[in-house]
Amino acid sequence: MDILSLVGVFLALVALIGGSILKGAGVSSLLNPAAFLIVVVGTIASILLQTQLKVFMRAMKILPWAFKPPVIDFNGTIEKITEWSNIARKQGLLGLEPAIQGESDEFTKRGLQFLVDGVEPESLRETLEMEMEARDERETAAAKVFEGMGIYAPTLGIIGAVLGLIAVMKNLADPSKLGHGIAAAFTATIYGIGLANLFLLPLAAKLKGVIKAQATLRTMLLEGFIAIAQGENPRNIEARLRGFTE
Repeated sequence: MDILSLVGVFLALVALIGGSILKGAGVSSLLNPAAFLIVVVGTIASILLQTQLKVFMRAMKILPWAFKPPVIDFNGTIEKITEWSNIARKQGLLGLEPAIQGESDEFTKRGLQFLVDGVEPESLRETLEMEMEARDERETAAAKVFEGMGIYAPTLGIIGAVLGLIAVMKNLADPSKLGHGIAAAFTATIYGIGLANLFLLPLAAKLKGVIKAQATLRTMLLEGFIAIAQGENPRNIEARLRGFTE
């Protein structure tokens, strides 16, 4: 569980609600169904129009990573690569076959299988790099869904504010309704800017960080597979891979 994400969401709510109370507006001023409809539903509509279905579904799938990211253990992975290297030197590359069954990550299993099959280092690098690039592009596109929502939300907030002011203009003959109407109009702006800058854009940045860490881990695995295929000394492999943790 990512404690910083939970603390961030909590502090964002405290800042928004607490600020409204301290300014004298109260919590009730933030509750506006019309503003919610325009900003939230409008933002979702915009991103659906922009995004392909498979990208949107992938974005929803990786959303929990912001609060519970996948395990990324660089030191543990280096230890496993060093162990595989020792096995390969003592038993040959075929000795790595039992290790394939013990891995759950498909990228790792594929790399080990290539080693067992005796694939040439250059071919191994080319194939796995293509897979890495395709996966990184797919995951990054999914994270950009939330970034796009963060771009659209403030604009929808402005639209909500303008619509609210139009409604106020229709009640100019009744001054008692002007103050409440103007306040309600600007609630949509708060929704849009707050949703974008307190939630959506930070969420996209957090997901991109997780994706980058995963990409770095796969790059380290790739370098380890290449080194094992080339028969390098396990100690040299470990020393080289330690550079990824610095």
